[in-house]
Amino acid sequence: MTLKAWIQKGRELGASDVHLEAGTVPVARVRGDLLAIAEALPPGYVEQVSQGLLGPEAWEGFIERGSADISMAVGGIRCRINVYRTIRGVAIAARLLTPSVSGLRACNLHPDLSRLTEATTGLVVVSGPTGSGKSTTLAALIEEINTSRARHVITLESPLEYVFSNRRSFIRQREIPTHSPSYEQAIVDALRENPDVLVIGEMRTPEVIRLTLNAAETGHLVLATLHSATCIETLSRICMSFPAEIQGSIRAQLADCLVGVVCQRMDFLKSHQLRVPRCEVLLSNIAAKGTIRSGQLSQIANVIQAGGEDGMWTFDRYQRWIEQKKDWARASPSVTVGEESEPAIHAVRPSRPNLGTPRSPVPKPTARQQPAATPAGEGPREISIQEDTDLAELAKQIERRTR
Repeated sequence: MTLKAWIQKGRELGASDVHLEAGTVPVARVRGDLLAIAEALPPGYVEQVSQGLLGPEAWEGFIERGSADISMAVGGIRCRINVYRTIRGVAIAARLLTPSVSGLRACNLHPDLSRLTEATTGLVVVSGPTGSGKSTTLAALIEEINTSRARHVITLESPLEYVFSNRRSFIRQREIPTHSPSYEQAIVDALRENPDVLVIGEMRTPEVIRLTLNAAETGHLVLATLHSATCIETLSRICMSFPAEIQGSIRAQLADCLVGVVCQRMDFLKSHQLRVPRCEVLLSNIAAKGTIRSGQLSQIANVIQAGGEDGMWTFDRYQRWIEQKKDWARASPSVTVGEESEPAIHAVRPSRPNLGTPRSPVPKPTARQQPAATPAGEGPREISIQEDTDLAELAKQIERRTR
Protein backbone atom coordinates (compact mmCIF):
# COMPACT_ATOMS: atom_id res chain seq x y z
CA MET A 1 0.00 0.00 0.00
CA THR A 2 1.08 3.58 -0.66
CA LEU A 3 1.14 6.39 1.88
CA LYS A 4 -1.99 7.71 0.20
CA ALA A 5 -3.75 4.42 0.96
CA TRP A 6 -2.66 4.48 4.62
CA ILE A 7 -3.89 8.05 5.04
CA GLN A 8 -7.23 7.27 3.41
CA LYS A 9 -7.56 4.18 5.60
CA GLY A 10 -6.96 6.34 8.66
CA ARG A 11 -9.63 8.81 7.53
CA GLU A 12 -12.13 6.00 7.04
CA LEU A 13 -11.48 4.85 10.61
CA GLY A 14 -11.87 8.37 11.97
CA ALA A 15 -8.22 8.50 13.04
CA SER A 16 -6.44 11.65 14.13
CA ASP A 17 -2.94 10.26 13.38
CA VAL A 18 -1.29 7.51 11.36
CA HIS A 19 2.14 6.09 12.33
CA LEU A 20 4.45 4.12 10.05
CA GLU A 21 7.83 2.60 10.95
CA ALA A 22 10.12 0.19 9.18
CA GLY A 23 9.62 -3.39 10.37
CA THR A 24 6.53 -2.70 12.52
CA VAL A 25 2.80 -2.68 11.92
CA PRO A 26 1.16 0.59 10.82
CA VAL A 27 -1.05 2.02 13.56
CA ALA A 28 -3.75 4.69 13.67
CA ARG A 29 -4.89 6.71 16.67
CA VAL A 30 -8.66 6.37 16.80
CA ARG A 31 -10.52 8.20 19.59
CA GLY A 32 -7.28 8.46 21.51
CA ASP A 33 -6.35 4.75 21.29
CA LEU A 34 -3.78 3.11 18.99
CA LEU A 35 -5.10 0.54 16.54
CA ALA A 36 -3.01 -1.72 14.26
CA ILE A 37 -4.34 -1.45 10.71
CA ALA A 38 -2.12 -3.88 8.71
CA GLU A 39 0.78 -6.29 8.80
CA ALA A 40 4.37 -5.22 9.52
CA LEU A 41 5.98 -3.04 6.85
CA PRO A 42 9.00 -4.37 4.94
CA PRO A 43 12.44 -2.85 5.65
CA GLY A 44 13.23 0.14 3.49
CA TYR A 45 9.58 0.89 2.64
CA VAL A 46 9.17 3.89 4.97
CA GLU A 47 12.54 5.35 3.93
CA GLN A 48 11.53 5.12 0.27
CA VAL A 49 8.21 6.84 0.99
CA SER A 50 9.96 9.53 3.03
CA GLN A 51 12.39 10.36 0.27
CA GLY A 52 9.48 10.82 -2.11
CA LEU A 53 7.73 13.11 0.37
CA LEU A 54 10.68 15.34 1.18
CA GLY A 55 12.46 15.59 -2.16
CA PRO A 56 16.25 15.73 -2.63
CA GLU A 57 16.92 19.05 -0.89
CA ALA A 58 14.77 18.43 2.19
CA TRP A 59 16.12 14.85 2.40
CA GLU A 60 19.64 16.21 2.81
CA GLY A 61 18.39 18.33 5.71
CA PHE A 62 16.73 15.26 7.20
CA ILE A 63 20.02 13.32 7.01
CA GLU A 64 21.71 16.11 9.01
CA ARG A 65 19.03 16.69 11.65
CA GLY A 66 17.33 13.31 11.89
CA SER A 67 13.83 14.77 11.50
CA ALA A 68 11.77 16.93 9.15
CA ASP A 69 8.34 18.60 9.25
CA ILE A 70 6.13 19.21 6.23
CA SER A 71 2.46 19.91 5.59
CA MET A 72 0.76 18.73 2.44
CA ALA A 73 -2.29 17.01 1.01
CA VAL A 74 -2.05 13.25 0.54
CA GLY A 75 -4.87 11.62 -1.36
CA GLY A 76 -6.96 14.75 -0.96
CA ILE A 77 -6.50 14.77 2.83
CA ARG A 78 -4.53 17.58 4.41
CA CYS A 79 -1.78 16.30 6.72
CA ARG A 80 0.98 17.55 8.97
CA ILE A 81 3.79 15.02 8.63
CA ASN A 82 6.87 14.49 10.76
CA VAL A 83 9.60 12.20 9.39
CA TYR A 84 12.13 11.03 11.97
CA ARG A 85 14.76 8.41 12.70
CA THR A 86 14.33 5.55 15.17
CA ILE A 87 16.35 2.49 16.18
CA ARG A 88 14.59 0.54 13.41
CA GLY A 89 15.16 3.12 10.69
CA VAL A 90 12.87 5.85 9.40
CA ALA A 91 9.38 6.52 10.80
CA ILE A 92 6.47 8.76 9.81
CA ALA A 93 3.90 10.41 12.06
CA ALA A 94 1.04 11.95 10.05
CA ARG A 95 -1.58 14.16 11.69
CA LEU A 96 -4.81 14.09 9.65
CA LEU A 97 -6.26 17.59 9.53
CA THR A 98 -9.72 18.76 8.64
CA PRO A 99 -9.86 20.28 5.12
CA SER A 100 -10.76 23.71 6.45
CA VAL A 101 -11.90 25.56 9.55
CA SER A 102 -15.13 27.56 9.43
CA GLY A 103 -15.11 29.10 12.90
CA LEU A 104 -15.79 28.29 16.53
CA ARG A 105 -19.20 26.68 16.08
CA ALA A 106 -17.92 24.33 13.38
CA CYS A 107 -15.20 23.21 15.82
CA ASN A 108 -17.77 22.62 18.60
CA LEU A 109 -16.29 25.40 20.72
CA HIS A 110 -18.34 27.77 22.85
CA PRO A 111 -19.31 30.85 20.81
CA ASP A 112 -18.30 33.15 23.70
CA LEU A 113 -14.65 32.48 22.79
CA SER A 114 -15.14 34.96 19.96
CA ARG A 115 -14.70 37.67 22.61
CA LEU A 116 -10.99 36.89 22.53
CA THR A 117 -10.80 38.20 18.96
CA GLU A 118 -12.51 41.51 19.75
CA ALA A 119 -9.40 42.97 21.38
CA THR A 120 -7.18 45.13 19.19
CA THR A 121 -4.02 44.61 21.28
CA GLY A 122 -2.78 42.04 23.75
CA LEU A 123 -1.96 38.35 24.05
CA VAL A 124 -4.26 35.34 23.63
CA VAL A 125 -2.72 31.95 24.48
CA VAL A 126 -4.25 28.64 23.37
CA SER A 127 -2.75 25.82 25.43
CA GLY A 128 -3.20 22.12 26.07
CA PRO A 129 -1.35 18.83 25.80
CA THR A 130 -0.21 17.37 22.49
CA GLY A 131 -3.12 16.28 20.33
CA SER A 132 -5.71 18.38 22.15
CA GLY A 133 -6.65 20.46 19.10
CA LYS A 134 -4.72 23.66 19.82
CA SER A 135 -3.96 24.29 16.15
CA THR A 136 -7.61 23.82 15.19
CA THR A 137 -8.80 26.24 17.88
CA LEU A 138 -6.19 28.76 16.80
CA ALA A 139 -7.36 28.41 13.20
CA ALA A 140 -10.98 28.87 14.30
CA LEU A 141 -10.08 32.14 16.06
CA ILE A 142 -8.28 33.34 12.92
CA GLU A 143 -11.35 32.50 10.83
CA GLU A 144 -13.57 34.43 13.28
CA ILE A 145 -11.42 37.50 12.60
CA ASN A 146 -11.32 36.76 8.88
CA THR A 147 -15.12 36.71 8.54
CA SER A 148 -15.93 39.66 10.80
CA ARG A 149 -13.17 42.28 10.52
CA ALA A 150 -10.84 43.82 7.95
CA ARG A 151 -7.46 43.07 9.52
CA HIS A 152 -3.95 42.36 8.28
CA VAL A 153 -3.09 38.95 9.76
CA ILE A 154 0.40 37.42 9.64
CA THR A 155 0.77 33.79 10.71
CA LEU A 156 4.10 32.15 11.60
CA GLU A 157 3.91 28.36 11.67
CA SER A 158 6.21 25.34 11.60
CA PRO A 159 4.93 23.64 9.55
CA LEU A 160 2.03 25.47 7.91
CA GLU A 161 -1.15 23.50 8.61
CA TYR A 162 -4.37 25.25 7.58
CA VAL A 163 -4.44 27.40 4.46
CA PHE A 164 -6.78 30.39 4.72
CA SER A 165 -8.62 32.29 2.00
CA ASN A 166 -8.86 36.07 2.32
CA ARG A 167 -12.41 37.07 3.20
CA ARG A 168 -12.68 40.39 5.02
CA SER A 169 -9.10 40.18 6.25
CA PHE A 170 -5.78 39.90 4.43
CA ILE A 171 -3.96 36.82 5.75
CA ARG A 172 -0.25 36.34 5.06
CA GLN A 173 1.05 32.89 6.01
CA ARG A 174 4.75 32.19 6.55
CA GLU A 175 6.34 28.81 7.26
CA ILE A 176 9.43 28.33 9.40
CA PRO A 177 12.08 27.71 8.07
CA THR A 178 10.78 27.84 4.47
CA HIS A 179 10.06 31.58 4.50
CA SER A 180 12.15 32.67 7.50
CA PRO A 181 15.04 30.89 9.24
CA SER A 182 13.53 31.04 12.75
CA TYR A 183 10.56 32.19 14.81
CA GLU A 184 12.74 34.89 16.36
CA GLN A 185 13.64 36.39 13.00
CA ALA A 186 10.10 36.04 11.68
CA ILE A 187 8.60 37.90 14.67
CA VAL A 188 11.10 40.75 14.33
CA ASP A 189 10.33 40.96 10.61
CA ALA A 190 6.57 40.80 11.18
CA LEU A 191 6.61 43.92 13.35
CA ARG A 192 7.86 45.83 10.30
CA GLU A 193 5.13 44.42 8.06
CA ASN A 194 2.21 46.43 9.48
CA PRO A 195 0.18 43.60 11.02
CA ASP A 196 -3.00 44.03 13.04
CA VAL A 197 -2.93 40.41 14.20
CA LEU A 198 0.17 38.25 14.63
CA VAL A 199 -0.23 34.47 14.98
CA ILE A 200 2.66 32.46 16.44
CA GLY A 201 2.32 28.73 15.94
CA GLU A 202 4.18 27.80 19.13
CA MET A 203 6.13 29.61 21.83
CA ARG A 204 9.06 27.23 22.17
CA THR A 205 11.96 29.24 23.59
CA PRO A 206 12.39 32.09 26.11
CA GLU A 207 13.43 34.41 23.27
CA VAL A 208 10.24 33.65 21.32
CA ILE A 209 8.18 34.25 24.47
CA ARG A 210 9.96 37.56 25.10
CA LEU A 211 9.39 38.75 21.54
CA THR A 212 5.76 37.62 21.73
CA LEU A 213 5.15 39.67 24.88
CA ASN A 214 6.85 42.68 23.28
CA ALA A 215 4.65 42.37 20.18
CA ALA A 216 1.52 42.20 22.36
CA GLU A 217 2.63 45.37 24.16
CA THR A 218 3.30 47.38 21.02
CA GLY A 219 -0.22 47.62 19.62
CA HIS A 220 -0.83 44.18 18.09
CA LEU A 221 -3.23 41.37 18.88
CA VAL A 222 -1.05 38.25 19.24
CA LEU A 223 -2.44 34.70 19.16
CA ALA A 224 -0.04 31.94 20.25
CA THR A 225 -0.01 28.34 21.47
CA LEU A 226 1.84 26.65 24.32
CA HIS A 227 2.01 23.10 25.66
CA SER A 228 0.46 23.00 29.15
CA ALA A 229 -2.35 21.24 31.00
CA THR A 230 -4.07 24.15 32.79
CA CYS A 231 -4.26 27.93 32.68
CA ILE A 232 -2.11 28.10 35.83
CA GLU A 233 0.56 25.96 34.18
CA THR A 234 0.42 28.14 31.06
CA LEU A 235 1.15 31.32 33.02
CA SER A 236 3.80 29.55 35.11
CA ARG A 237 5.60 28.25 32.01
CA ILE A 238 5.72 31.73 30.52
CA CYS A 239 7.12 33.29 33.71
CA MET A 240 9.47 30.42 34.64
CA SER A 241 11.09 30.53 31.20
CA PHE A 242 13.12 33.53 32.39
CA PRO A 243 15.81 33.95 35.06
CA ALA A 244 14.52 34.57 38.59
CA GLU A 245 15.84 38.13 38.71
CA ILE A 246 13.59 39.30 35.87
CA GLN A 247 10.49 37.19 36.53
CA GLY A 248 8.87 40.07 38.41
CA SER A 249 9.06 42.34 35.36
CA ILE A 250 7.84 39.51 33.12
CA ARG A 251 4.79 38.97 35.35
CA ALA A 252 4.02 42.69 35.21
CA GLN A 253 4.38 42.67 31.43
CA LEU A 254 2.17 39.59 31.16
CA ALA A 255 -0.49 41.09 33.45
CA ASP A 256 -0.63 44.26 31.37
CA CYS A 257 -0.93 42.63 27.95
CA LEU A 258 -2.88 39.40 28.63
CA VAL A 259 -6.28 39.15 26.96
CA GLY A 260 -7.02 35.55 27.84
CA VAL A 261 -5.90 31.93 28.06
CA VAL A 262 -7.78 28.95 26.63
CA CYS A 263 -6.59 25.57 27.88
CA GLN A 264 -8.29 22.58 26.32
CA ARG A 265 -8.52 18.82 26.40
CA MET A 266 -10.22 16.38 24.04
CA ASP A 267 -13.13 14.29 25.35
CA PHE A 268 -14.94 11.48 23.58
CA LEU A 269 -18.73 11.63 23.79
CA LYS A 270 -20.04 8.08 23.52
CA SER A 271 -23.62 9.28 23.08
CA HIS A 272 -22.65 11.23 19.95
CA GLN A 273 -19.60 9.17 18.87
CA LEU A 274 -17.66 12.43 18.66
CA ARG A 275 -14.44 13.90 20.10
CA VAL A 276 -14.94 17.46 21.32
CA PRO A 277 -12.73 19.99 23.13
CA ARG A 278 -13.35 20.73 26.82
CA CYS A 279 -11.91 24.09 27.85
CA GLU A 280 -10.75 26.12 30.79
CA VAL A 281 -10.88 29.83 29.99
CA LEU A 282 -9.18 32.69 31.83
CA LEU A 283 -10.01 36.26 30.81
CA SER A 284 -8.13 39.31 31.89
CA ASN A 285 -9.86 41.35 34.61
CA ILE A 286 -8.72 43.29 37.68
CA ALA A 287 -8.50 40.14 39.81
CA ALA A 288 -6.51 38.23 37.18
CA LYS A 289 -4.11 41.11 36.59
CA GLY A 290 -3.44 41.56 40.33
CA THR A 291 -2.92 37.83 40.87
CA ILE A 292 -0.44 37.55 38.00
CA ARG A 293 1.45 40.70 38.96
CA SER A 294 1.83 39.53 42.59
CA GLY A 295 3.08 36.11 41.49
CA GLN A 296 0.31 34.22 43.31
CA LEU A 297 -0.46 32.08 40.28
CA SER A 298 -1.94 29.29 42.43
CA GLN A 299 -4.89 31.62 43.04
CA ILE A 300 -5.77 31.75 39.34
CA ALA A 301 -8.12 28.79 39.86
CA ASN A 302 -10.15 30.90 42.30
CA VAL A 303 -10.19 33.80 39.83
CA ILE A 304 -11.60 31.52 37.12
CA GLN A 305 -14.15 30.04 39.52
CA ALA A 306 -15.40 33.49 40.50
CA GLY A 307 -15.31 34.87 36.97
CA GLY A 308 -18.27 33.04 35.46
CA GLU A 309 -20.20 36.27 34.89
CA ASP A 310 -17.17 37.71 33.09
CA GLY A 311 -17.11 34.80 30.62
CA MET A 312 -14.56 32.54 32.35
CA TRP A 313 -14.94 28.78 32.34
CA THR A 314 -13.65 26.05 34.63
CA PHE A 315 -13.34 22.55 33.15
CA ASP A 316 -16.35 21.42 35.23
CA ARG A 317 -18.51 24.36 34.18
CA TYR A 318 -17.60 23.79 30.54
CA GLN A 319 -18.44 20.09 30.94
CA ARG A 320 -21.96 21.01 32.02
CA TRP A 321 -22.33 23.13 28.88
CA ILE A 322 -21.18 20.15 26.78
CA GLU A 323 -23.79 17.92 28.43
CA GLN A 324 -26.55 20.39 27.56
CA LYS A 325 -25.43 21.05 23.98
CA LYS A 326 -27.43 19.32 21.25
CA ASP A 327 -26.38 20.85 17.93
CA TRP A 328 -22.98 19.22 17.42
CA ALA A 329 -21.11 19.93 14.20
CA ARG A 330 -19.63 16.99 12.33
CA ALA A 331 -16.92 17.11 9.70
CA SER A 332 -18.07 15.86 6.31
CA PRO A 333 -15.85 12.94 5.21
CA SER A 334 -16.53 13.77 1.57
CA VAL A 335 -14.87 17.17 1.76
CA THR A 336 -11.21 17.01 0.70
CA VAL A 337 -8.60 19.36 -0.61
CA GLY A 338 -6.98 19.10 -4.00
CA GLU A 339 -4.44 16.43 -4.85
CA GLU A 340 -0.91 17.60 -4.18
CA SER A 341 2.46 15.93 -4.27
CA GLU A 342 4.35 18.92 -2.93
CA PRO A 343 3.85 20.91 0.27
CA ALA A 344 0.63 22.89 0.10
CA ILE A 345 2.34 26.25 0.50
CA HIS A 346 3.81 25.80 -2.97
CA ALA A 347 0.66 24.47 -4.61
CA VAL A 348 -2.40 26.26 -3.20
CA ARG A 349 -3.84 28.81 -5.56
CA PRO A 350 -4.52 32.21 -4.01
CA SER A 351 -8.18 33.08 -3.78
CA ARG A 352 -9.66 36.47 -4.52
CA PRO A 353 -10.21 38.43 -1.29
CA ASN A 354 -13.70 39.47 -0.27
CA LEU A 355 -13.15 42.79 1.46
CA GLY A 356 -16.55 44.31 1.00
CA THR A 357 -15.35 46.66 -1.78
CA PRO A 358 -17.73 47.66 -4.58
CA ARG A 359 -17.77 45.31 -7.50
CA SER A 360 -16.41 46.41 -10.85
CA PRO A 361 -19.04 47.32 -13.46
CA VAL A 362 -20.24 44.37 -15.49
CA PRO A 363 -18.65 44.61 -18.96
CA LYS A 364 -20.90 44.98 -21.94
CA PRO A 365 -21.53 41.81 -23.91
CA THR A 366 -19.25 41.30 -26.87
CA ALA A 367 -19.87 39.55 -30.14
CA ARG A 368 -19.56 35.79 -29.94
CA GLN A 369 -19.74 33.03 -32.48
CA GLN A 370 -23.28 31.96 -33.21
CA PRO A 371 -23.97 28.44 -31.91
CA ALA A 372 -24.38 25.57 -34.31
CA ALA A 373 -27.78 24.16 -34.98
CA THR A 374 -29.18 22.13 -32.12
CA PRO A 375 -28.89 18.37 -32.73
CA ALA A 376 -32.04 16.33 -32.51
CA GLY A 377 -32.94 15.25 -29.00
CA GLU A 378 -31.03 18.06 -27.28
CA GLY A 379 -32.44 21.12 -25.58
CA PRO A 380 -32.17 24.62 -27.07
CA ARG A 381 -28.73 26.14 -26.98
CA GLU A 382 -27.59 29.60 -25.97
CA ILE A 383 -28.40 32.51 -28.28
CA SER A 384 -25.76 35.25 -28.39
CA ILE A 385 -27.01 38.82 -28.11
CA GLN A 386 -24.86 41.55 -29.60
CA GLU A 387 -25.18 45.27 -29.03
CA ASP A 388 -26.55 45.79 -32.54
CA THR A 389 -28.87 42.73 -32.55
CA ASP A 390 -32.20 43.34 -34.26
CA LEU A 391 -34.95 42.43 -31.78
CA ALA A 392 -37.38 41.31 -34.49
CA GLU A 393 -34.79 38.93 -35.92
CA LEU A 394 -34.01 37.68 -32.40
CA ALA A 395 -37.69 36.88 -31.81
CA LYS A 396 -37.76 34.86 -35.04
CA GLN A 397 -34.68 32.84 -33.90
CA ILE A 398 -36.33 32.03 -30.58
CA GLU A 399 -39.55 30.99 -32.29
CA ARG A 400 -37.73 28.68 -34.73
CA ARG A 401 -35.77 26.95 -31.93
CA THR A 402 -38.75 26.36 -29.69
CA ARG A 403 -40.93 24.73 -32.32
